[in-house]
Amino acid sequence: MHEVSVVSTLVDAVIRELGKYKVKKVNSVTVVIGEMTNLGQEQMSFAYEIVTRNTILEGSEFIIEPEPIEVECDKCGYVGPVKVISDPDFDTHSIPVLACPECGGPIKVTKGQSCVVRCMDIEEEE
Repeated sequence: MHEVSVVSTLVDAVIRELGKYKVKKVNSVTVVIGEMTNLGQEQMSFAYEIVTRNTILEGSEFIIEPEPIEVECDKCGYVGPVKVISDPDFDTHSIPVLACPECGGPIKVTKGQSCVVRCMDIEEEE
């Protein structure tokens, strides 16, 4: 379960950043997770609850904003989502086709690989 190590790294970075301020309480932490990371939202939320115990983040809401895959094709100029292959037996998993949906040419992935903290809602000491 690589979600635990990813969440641990995010939490460590957030705590370091919060150390620069006089924080009384953290209400929420919002992260952007790309579809190509294959990180499970439920697993990340569970890991966040465990990893943040006995820290300034304990009890804060962990908000995950999914980032869909977007590509660009230099050959035909297509910009947009990829086609996906879905398996009806596994409705939670789909496989992106990493080729241009218009011409079949090579593409550059421009979105969908992120794993970043977007923002934090905090209350500072007066």
